[in-house]
Amino acid sequence: MTDQRIPALASAVSLEGQVALVTGASSGIGQATAAVLAGAGARVVVADVNVDGGEATAQALRDRGDEAIFLACDVADGAQVQAMMEEAVARFGGLDILVNNAGISGGASLLHELDLETWDQVMAVNLRGPFLCAKYALPQLMARGGAIVNVASTYGLVGAPGAPAYCASKGGVVALTRQLAVDYGPRGVRVNAVCPGYVDTDMGGGRARLGPEGQAAAIARRETAAARQPLGRQAHVDEVARVIVFLATGAASFMTGSIVTVDGGCTTTFNHG
Repeated sequence: MTDQRIPALASAVSLEGQVALVTGASSGIGQATAAVLAGAGARVVVADVNVDGGEATAQALRDRGDEAIFLACDVADGAQVQAMMEEAVARFGGLDILVNNAGISGGASLLHELDLETWDQVMAVNLRGPFLCAKYALPQLMARGGAIVNVASTYGLVGAPGAPAYCASKGGVVALTRQLAVDYGPRGVRVNAVCPGYVDTDMGGGRARLGPEGQAAAIARRETAAARQPLGRQAHVDEVARVIVFLATGAASFMTGSIVTVDGGCTTTFNHG
């Protein structure tokens, strides 16, 4: 028999009346997540350092009838993050959902060849960013019984070649997710993370800076690697966004501290390539 305290699925997945903030939302997974959140009824704050891309994302949502604003923010800068949260609350009256999606790869390098500036930049965006956003969002989230969804990576669960800073930063996001779930579950806030695998997107625009031959080679490498995993392909950004949004809704009401892989099965098996 259904517990009458648990809302029906249709109402559980609705985000009508809720406010969501997505970092790194000018493109890729963040942009797709903003669109899915808005489609579920949320009013959405699109946040990014990319002003043109962020404005375009918010405008596209408004053009289809959704409520959305863009706020420029470098998530590694505490003053900017605090100001962003204050502006979001001032514009929409509160905050219910935080999606910490902003991230950079830092390029490929062996650790002994990695420069300190790159290490610090990756840590600042990928780990300090979620810390700062959570820090300034949590008072609102506690007041409203909200949710945080952190975007980590399969590279935060397993070692990967040539990615010491990225792996370490995303491993930190996984650990931070679990720790926040412990402290803030009793305070009414659920905290979960998704770990995408190969996704058909260009993180940080690095591929776009390559020439045509370089772009083709980069795409081919990813497609070859993705073909070795059980589902045999890369994910579309919407396939990751839908899991993020599920974790933010009442349909995931008994989930906190969960680390959810959205990876086509790549972490379930050896890569035999």
